Amino acid sequence: MTRLTLLLFSIVSTTLMGTMVVIALVSGHATLQPILIAAAIGFALAIPVSWQVAKAIS
Repeated sequence: MTRLTLLLFSIVSTTLMGTMVVIALVSGHATLQPILIAAAIGFALAIPVSWQVAKAIS
Protein backbone atom coordinates (compact mmCIF):
# COMPACT_ATOMS: atom_id res chain seq x y z
CA MET A 1 0.00 0.00 0.00
CA THR A 2 2.94 2.33 0.54
CA ARG A 3 3.89 2.14 -3.13
CA LEU A 4 0.32 2.97 -4.16
CA THR A 5 0.27 5.87 -1.71
CA LEU A 6 3.46 7.30 -3.20
CA LEU A 7 2.10 6.99 -6.72
CA LEU A 8 -1.13 8.68 -5.74
CA PHE A 9 0.74 11.36 -3.82
CA SER A 10 2.47 12.59 -6.97
CA ILE A 11 -0.90 13.18 -8.61
CA VAL A 12 -2.87 14.35 -5.57
CA SER A 13 -0.20 16.78 -4.38
CA THR A 14 0.05 18.64 -7.68
CA THR A 15 -3.73 18.82 -7.91
CA LEU A 16 -4.21 20.13 -4.37
CA MET A 17 -1.27 22.53 -4.61
CA GLY A 18 -2.62 23.96 -7.87
CA THR A 19 -6.11 24.27 -6.44
CA MET A 20 -4.85 26.06 -3.35
CA VAL A 21 -2.75 28.46 -5.44
CA VAL A 22 -5.75 29.26 -7.63
CA ILE A 23 -7.85 29.89 -4.51
CA ALA A 24 -5.14 32.23 -3.18
CA LEU A 25 -4.99 34.14 -6.46
CA VAL A 26 -8.76 34.43 -6.81
CA SER A 27 -9.06 35.73 -3.27
CA GLY A 28 -6.72 38.60 -4.16
CA HIS A 29 -3.40 37.44 -2.73
CA ALA A 30 -1.01 37.99 -5.63
CA THR A 31 2.29 38.22 -3.75
CA LEU A 32 4.83 35.45 -3.31
CA GLN A 33 4.30 34.60 0.37
CA PRO A 34 0.55 33.75 0.24
CA ILE A 35 1.09 31.70 -2.92
CA LEU A 36 3.88 29.69 -1.28
CA ILE A 37 1.79 29.20 1.85
CA ALA A 38 -1.13 27.97 -0.25
CA ALA A 39 1.14 25.54 -2.09
CA ALA A 40 2.55 24.27 1.21
CA ILE A 41 -0.94 23.73 2.60
CA GLY A 42 -1.89 21.77 -0.52
CA PHE A 43 1.27 19.68 -0.17
CA ALA A 44 0.54 18.93 3.49
CA LEU A 45 -3.09 18.04 2.76
CA ALA A 46 -2.02 15.65 0.02
CA ILE A 47 -0.34 13.27 2.47
CA PRO A 48 -3.46 12.11 4.36
CA VAL A 49 -5.63 12.34 1.24
CA SER A 50 -3.27 10.02 -0.66
CA TRP A 51 -3.22 7.60 2.25
CA GLN A 52 -7.03 7.50 2.47
CA VAL A 53 -7.45 7.03 -1.27
CA ALA A 54 -4.89 4.22 -1.30
CA LYS A 55 -6.69 2.56 1.60
CA ALA A 56 -10.00 2.84 -0.22
CA ILE A 57 -8.59 1.35 -3.42
CA SER A 58 -6.84 -1.64 -1.85
